Amino acid sequence: MPTLNDVTRGRLLYGGDYNPEQWPEEVWAEDVALMREAGVNLVTVGVFSWARLEPRPGERDFGWLDRVLDLLHAGGVGVCLATPTASPPPWLGARHPGTLPRDETGAVVWYGSRNHFCASSPVYREHALRITADLADRYGGHPALRLWHVNNEYGTVCRCDTTARHFRAWLRRRHGDLDALNEAWGTAFWSQRYGSWAEVLPPRRTQYLPNPAQSLDFHRFTSDALLECFTAERDALRSRTPHIPVTTNFMPLSAGQDGWAWAAEEDVVSVDLYPDPGGPDGAAYGALVQDLTRSQAHGPWLLTEQAAGAVNWRGVNQPKPEGLLRLWSLQAVARGADGICFFQWRQSRQGSEKFHSAMLPHAGPRSRLFGRVRELGAELGKLGGVTGTAVPARIAVLHDWHSWWATLQPGRPSDRFTQEQPLRAWHRALWELNLTCDLAHPEADLSGYALVAVPQLYLLTDAALDNLAGHVRGGGTLVCGFFTGVADADDRIRPGGMAARLREVLGIGLVHEWWPLAEGELQHLTPLGDGQSTAALWREDAETAGATTVAAYRGGELDGRPAVTRHSFGAGTAWYLTTLPDPAALRALLGRAAGEAGLRPPLPGLPAGVEAVRRGGLLFLLNHGRDPAAVPLPAPATDLLTGRRYGRRVPLARHGAAVLRTAPPGGGDGAYA
Repeated sequence: MPTLNDVTRGRLLYGGDYNPEQWPEEVWAEDVALMREAGVNLVTVGVFSWARLEPRPGERDFGWLDRVLDLLHAGGVGVCLATPTASPPPWLGARHPGTLPRDETGAVVWYGSRNHFCASSPVYREHALRITADLADRYGGHPALRLWHVNNEYGTVCRCDTTARHFRAWLRRRHGDLDALNEAWGTAFWSQRYGSWAEVLPPRRTQYLPNPAQSLDFHRFTSDALLECFTAERDALRSRTPHIPVTTNFMPLSAGQDGWAWAAEEDVVSVDLYPDPGGPDGAAYGALVQDLTRSQAHGPWLLTEQAAGAVNWRGVNQPKPEGLLRLWSLQAVARGADGICFFQWRQSRQGSEKFHSAMLPHAGPRSRLFGRVRELGAELGKLGGVTGTAVPARIAVLHDWHSWWATLQPGRPSDRFTQEQPLRAWHRALWELNLTCDLAHPEADLSGYALVAVPQLYLLTDAALDNLAGHVRGGGTLVCGFFTGVADADDRIRPGGMAARLREVLGIGLVHEWWPLAEGELQHLTPLGDGQSTAALWREDAETAGATTVAAYRGGELDGRPAVTRHSFGAGTAWYLTTLPDPAALRALLGRAAGEAGLRPPLPGLPAGVEAVRRGGLLFLLNHGRDPAAVPLPAPATDLLTGRRYGRRVPLARHGAAVLRTAPPGGGDGAYA
């Protein structure tokens, strides 16, 4: 299969979504000239152009797209050609109302926006495949074509009668017969037992709490139904253009699809990423999404969308401060991106996204923003040697969409958290420690990792439990967070408050009760680092069965009970956190576990706010702090961005960055391997 290397051809990709159909044709030549000036070498075309390409059923208007692709090719700009199937034209919904999705009340979700399709509708699928096949037949041999982009930000949910029939067929394949379905869904509760497949429906509006196992299966089904749409279009493209890789753009850290299953079906893994420039967590959140996407890709990946300045969908939409556009783009390259793209090239004058920033803003080519875009393009042009290279990591943070879906159900001990919150807190602690990590499925091969972190996985399969036990037994370190291993694959609670196999690994007896914390409520702990330690969100009344108490609860109903434990199991070590410690305490704890596992950051003595990542023999230094910083170096190094050679110290401006060619000191360790 073709890969991202076939697209990059030894240089970082740079560009964005290009929507020429929104502009008079005389603007197109100016666009291409300005793209060349900015260093753009790839644009995505056609994402929302179905109504232009097929103005009436069966008609095709390809002439304008012919001219666009020819113009881009003549200007040296490659094309990521999109199938337009995320936004069907109004005529499809008007003539075929069954292609429109319905919500949980049965109400139609009408056209007039985007992503208004029922993934189970055979009529939608038929029309989507027709336009996809015609695009491939016409442009498969065009010299500008570098990459196929299918649909856009999949995530539509439908609960119509067509979806109900599709759901039943999916359930038959998963469970076999009605007896197995009733057992899996626990329908003995509240007299929900099904006697006929015709009675089974997608979760719709109910009088009170819906069946959680039914909702979990519907999440799984929806992910699979959308994936069927993607793979059908992908296969139509592959059969005609086997040499051109295919991608679709994930939404960042989205609960909508099983990202592990989807990534396995792509030639190139892509993501859209929009951290909040006005918030305190933008860089940490970006690092998490980038690590997740690299892990899904098992290597280099593509940043398909980011904002050049402000977005338009937050309550208050602030632009990026000076330097942040460059800094966050280089962060993505440091963490494995082989392409940096934006939504979009030229800022729209009409429509819902006319206030969403673009590479070429309303202020035009003389604007400060376009100047930054040009400067970034020039710098990315100096980093072509990084393409195709790996980002070494000896830590795996486990993440699973099925467990995430299960924590979204109502009727739990606390509605104050889902799997995302502990995941973000733990990853941020590792990021602040400058310990690069991959993310991994709980059943994945963990043999290459010294430390495995499980921030919170409520649902764990038997295979995942065996995998964790094998990792620790074989000499690895496991750090496990609260409310993990509580349920099986059908959201059935395991005896003892946690799976027995996991309790054995952790040295934990029974989990007697869960004691979640209310909004604003803190629990004091015995110290985990310097000074006093507190915890929030969650507590557990757990007993030890061989584990040593590292930190205990101080005060309250659980006074003296274990908050953090450590246990030797086989040749390895397992830690258990029955709560979410404050950021400093969590950082100290994970740092201790990593240190005992033989891991350390790329550079010692980094100033606060400076991120250091190694990729492909290069050291990326990124200053996320508000003040300038000076980074000590173990040996002289050269900054590829400026050509400047540094001795023992690299100065970084506010939001500054350097990409250094240097070797790891002292022969390296697990952090460099």
